[in-house]
Amino acid sequence: MATTTHFYETFQPEHYDLYININRADKLISGKSTITGDAKAQEVLIHQNGLTIAGVQADGADVPFTVDDAIQGIRIELAKAGQTTLTITYSAKLTDTMMGIYPSYYEVNGVKKELIGTQFETTAARQAFPCVDEPEAKATFDLAIKYDEHDGETILSNMPEDHEADGVHYFETTVRMSTYLIAFAFGELQGKQTKTKSGVTIGVFGTKAHKTNELDFALDIAKRSIEFYEDFYQTPYPLPHSWQLALPDFSAGAMENWGLVTYREAYLLLDPDNTALETKQRVATVIAHELAHQWFGDLVTMKWWDDLWLNESFANMMEYVATDALEPDWHIWETFQTSEASMALQRDATDGVQSVHVQVEDPAEIDSIFDGAIVYAKGARMLVMARALVGDDALRAGLKQYFINHKYGNAKGDDLWNALADASGMQVGDIMHSWLEQPGYPVVTAAVVDGQLTLSQQQFFIGEGEEVGRQWQIPLNSNYEAAPAIMKDQAVTVGDYAKLRDASGQPFRLNVGNNSHFIVKYDQTLLDDILAHVDDLTAIDQLQLLQDLRLLAEGRQISYAAVVPLLSRFAASHSTVVNAALYQVAGNLRKFVTPDSDEEKHLQTLFDQLSAAQVKRLGWLPQAGESNDDQLTRPYVLSAALYAKNSAAVLAAHELFEGNRDKLATLPADVRVFILRNEVKNFGSKELFDSLLTASRQTADASYKADICDALTATTDPELIKQLVVKFEDADTIKPQDLRAWFRGVLANPAGEQAAWDWIRDEWSWLEATVGGDMEFTTYITVISRVFHTAERLAEFKAFFEPKINTPGLTREIKMDTKVIASRVALVEDERDAVNAAVAEVVK
Repeated sequence: MATTTHFYETFQPEHYDLYININRADKLISGKSTITGDAKAQEVLIHQNGLTIAGVQADGADVPFTVDDAIQGIRIELAKAGQTTLTITYSAKLTDTMMGIYPSYYEVNGVKKELIGTQFETTAARQAFPCVDEPEAKATFDLAIKYDEHDGETILSNMPEDHEADGVHYFETTVRMSTYLIAFAFGELQGKQTKTKSGVTIGVFGTKAHKTNELDFALDIAKRSIEFYEDFYQTPYPLPHSWQLALPDFSAGAMENWGLVTYREAYLLLDPDNTALETKQRVATVIAHELAHQWFGDLVTMKWWDDLWLNESFANMMEYVATDALEPDWHIWETFQTSEASMALQRDATDGVQSVHVQVEDPAEIDSIFDGAIVYAKGARMLVMARALVGDDALRAGLKQYFINHKYGNAKGDDLWNALADASGMQVGDIMHSWLEQPGYPVVTAAVVDGQLTLSQQQFFIGEGEEVGRQWQIPLNSNYEAAPAIMKDQAVTVGDYAKLRDASGQPFRLNVGNNSHFIVKYDQTLLDDILAHVDDLTAIDQLQLLQDLRLLAEGRQISYAAVVPLLSRFAASHSTVVNAALYQVAGNLRKFVTPDSDEEKHLQTLFDQLSAAQVKRLGWLPQAGESNDDQLTRPYVLSAALYAKNSAAVLAAHELFEGNRDKLATLPADVRVFILRNEVKNFGSKELFDSLLTASRQTADASYKADICDALTATTDPELIKQLVVKFEDADTIKPQDLRAWFRGVLANPAGEQAAWDWIRDEWSWLEATVGGDMEFTTYITVISRVFHTAERLAEFKAFFEPKINTPGLTREIKMDTKVIASRVALVEDERDAVNAAVAEVVK
């Protein structure tokens, strides 16, 4: 932006009267934005982006204005400062960018239909109506919507509809809220409703392409989530309703618009009769995340985007707190360990990563800070640490006071820490600042030196990193009482190791429970002691051991080859979290082998050895009464058996396909993807390929659609790969919201890598024009960085992306992903021979 002036400094809105007319046939939006507020100067700034401004009035009189696209604004000249009512008349095109006001497309019985929805976070409300589009600029809103309506359509918004007159739908006045949380949608919808114990109306809505029972699961989770939060936060839900709406086209996963939460269909609607437990857990946590925001983000909103973590980190933690309370048998915190913790540790180890709290101004840069691994996952780990330090009673008391102090207003991070400090008597902010303000995290080295147990901390890097002496206040969570609760210094001596070991009777360990954001490097004495008692460790602690060894190997602090002989010790575990960690390490070994080489055959034998007993124990099909762990472990071991080309597994999958050829969608959802992928890879034909692609277009089941994507992108047929890549730009076949998954699938397939890489380089301008406006765009670069592992690909990546390095919103991602690929290339080149020798030795 040409200026970093916040528009709120020039004009402070109090109330909006919004009239918006949407003509779907002509793809045109027109409207009038009437804003009453306090002008702080004679020149005020109002946001717009892509709007045609027809006129501006102040208190009923025309006033001079200029549109300044460089600042996405309108400069308005007033006769005087003070209380003013601005009326701005405008028009805009209705576009397919999935930002602002936009159409979603779907089919019912072969008839193409359209649903209009909105997505305003972070800075897209200004694409829908002139406003002060900043979190701090809270106001009340009266919304009036007119559209080319036909019979059978429903319109929804943040508040209940008040009345309809002359085709205009008028909604009740909102509470005081930020512009990015305004939402509305209309089209041919179906819905189901219920009420919470406190009388809040809960509704779930979707298109009529879905079966009515696909709304039931979400309705139950949403109702119970609102009830849980009202109790946990000790603060009532402040609106009359909470609508959950599935949009057929949606760039993000979900959006917490106050009272009208919007979702991808995959994250709200599911078939109660055939959905994998993992999918149910994902849908439940997404709903719980968005509803956590109704307080933490909507009722109290960060003052500026630099405190985005206040919204997202907190909601990310609370989705697990709530889901664990609603469905305790799921043990959902184990999923936190395998997804959030793992993702945060991986991303946060690259030099140049953003801190959780990050300064930002440019709208493009604001979108880029929505880093799932940092603002969401790492931030959530910080708050899990804070929760463990203060305890739940103090946490709830502090939150209650935080909401009282800031409801319908804005807050900064220190406001939260102050509330928790008052409730707990602990200056938790002092500890948390070292984690939120600094990028990265430490590796704590535990060693026996001259008989003394010593600890030291240093920033951990994967790849090259500049050591600048960062230190953290680390909650050590040790199993030895002699270790400090918080490690503030760079190094500490715990005491005489032999005496400590004898008194404890168990190996020395740190970060028990894996809830603190650091990894541990034990010296050989301490590590051998742990490995000798590995069966005594909990599942989470076994996961942590594998996780830390993997990261230390990637950070070149130990050899990857040294980890290979340890894998078989964990292969018999019935725990999902252990298998998740095990197969993450095993999967990473694939980057050391060339497809179809002798080295890969050895690796496939290792996969077979790791998985064979588990496949025999679990079988291909779900068994009545089996545990959740068994359901969640089966996909790991079946995937391993198929990579191993285990002939019995390949045949079993093929027979299941043949027995269900005419009803593939009804295959058990937790194994369907492996059956389809196996068929495409090992028994594929153009006829099968075409029939699955047609099924993908026609089904409204997002889970089945994702399975088909996974299967088709695994084809080894060059002609079919070419045919698939052509479909990348056919929105009727592959929706833009789903394109990244298809691109990633082809890129990660050795037979398709070149075709996908050529496509994205040739079609970058098209991709930018199609999905460049949303916060997911940079993840196309991230996807590439997760696949490339050769010096040739690194050179090509740099040649293509370095000229784009100054593009707003792309700079950090390009720099970081260059380092990610470079570190992997160096690792593979240096350790390939040792790793492959270790694998060959293990499988002899």
